[in-house]
Amino acid sequence: MILETERLFLREFIETDIPTLHSLYSDAETMSYYPAPFRYEQTESWVSRNQQRYKRDGYGLWAVCLKETDECIGDCGLVKQLIEGQTHVEIGYHIHKNYWCRGFATEAAKACKSYGFDALGLDKLISIIDPANTASIRVAENIGFTREKEVWIFEKMHAIYSG
Repeated sequence: MILETERLFLREFIETDIPTLHSLYSDAETMSYYPAPFRYEQTESWVSRNQQRYKRDGYGLWAVCLKETDECIGDCGLVKQLIEGQTHVEIGYHIHKNYWCRGFATEAAKACKSYGFDALGLDKLISIIDPANTASIRVAENIGFTREKEVWIFEKMHAIYSG
């Protein structure tokens, strides 16, 4: 376990998470701000990339699990991103739509924010958000981030929220 909150724990991805995560990443509604929902192979690659990040950076996106049931309901964590020639650490999050509107993304993101500042000693964290994604914007604002600027990244304009 990497982090623990009142209702959640965050841990590294394991291979058996792939089918559960694929149900999230392959859903058109959940992935509406991505170019397309993920194929199974893309979900496998997503998990593998994060496992590589754990080894290289000491962090990545982690599995978000309910304490009550141990069920994996999404991901949240820290990812290095190159923006306008500078490396920043992003708090990213995806929660399965069956668990939306319950505060899980905010709860997990707050824990990741504390971890980034307190455990890793970072002085700034960001979130990269499609300007139309009001739910993700609310999460960023709920953890104390404010809109910093807009940048062209991932082949389209995104808002950078930071704290």
